[in-house]
Amino acid sequence: MGNSPMAQAAHIDFSQQAAAADSQQAESQQQWYWLASDDNYSKYFDPESVVVTRTVETAHGKVPTEIQVWTKTTYSYGGAKDTLAAYSLSDKFPDASKLNFSTAQLVIRPQFRTVQCIAEHFYDKDGEVIWSEANTAAKEKEINSQNFNEDFYAAAVDQAFHQSREMERVNAKNRWLTVFDSTTPDGVYTHIKVDTSTMRMQGTNLVFWQWQEVKDSTGQVMEIKFLKMAVNLPQATEKAVAGQYWTPRGGWKSLEAAIDGQYRMVSRTSEEYRYILELRNYVENHSAWVHRYGLE
Repeated sequence: MGNSPMAQAAHIDFSQQAAAADSQQAESQQQWYWLASDDNYSKYFDPESVVVTRTVETAHGKVPTEIQVWTKTTYSYGGAKDTLAAYSLSDKFPDASKLNFSTAQLVIRPQFRTVQCIAEHFYDKDGEVIWSEANTAAKEKEINSQNFNEDFYAAAVDQAFHQSREMERVNAKNRWLTVFDSTTPDGVYTHIKVDTSTMRMQGTNLVFWQWQEVKDSTGQVMEIKFLKMAVNLPQATEKAVAGQYWTPRGGWKSLEAAIDGQYRMVSRTSEEYRYILELRNYVENHSAWVHRYGLE
């Protein structure tokens, strides 16, 4: 499940009793471990379902490159209503209380921080399957702070690598690192913070997601940019890879059309150079973290 409707996939006909029985049996055998809850959703995963399906042999041993896991989500009425709307199922299930919980099988690629949902089942309060979908070619989605599957990703990767640091970083109080603050003479304030849970080195590039806010002199937010960045630390150059842009009038819009893929030099004499220095300092002090799951 993500924060936008899933791509269309092949529909499984669960009207056949055998298929429904298999699904219910699999659900009853899961051992669910709680991960997180809010007003709309509670998230669980089955540690025993975590399977490493692909590895690469490196100088420091085999490194998992593909992981599978089963997850479970339970819903409040509001969460169920939003989910059915996101999946274009509101007409089929006008009473949102019909959706009680769901399970999903995810394929995770830790080197790219992506999740692919290859199977999903919706259940009512009696544990009966009311809707199901499977698609082994489903679109992969990159995990960041705005992705619904973030907790599932972190838990499954930690299980596969026999560690706890992904979940610790996601939930850390210092997860977001401020790398730039600036106020112009007329009071316009710019604040940039980067998500350290997404940081990883790719060659000489530090890749991460950042949140940038610009406020006017009265403190009102003028714009927000949520960007995936690649910063070449030795050369002090940067480029946006993907992102979204928000304004009070226009709301959220994609920046895809505006991203040209070109690097921009950050001058050593500019105020922005503090941003490069902060990133270099973080990498120097957290080398093991930013190089995790490397295949070199």
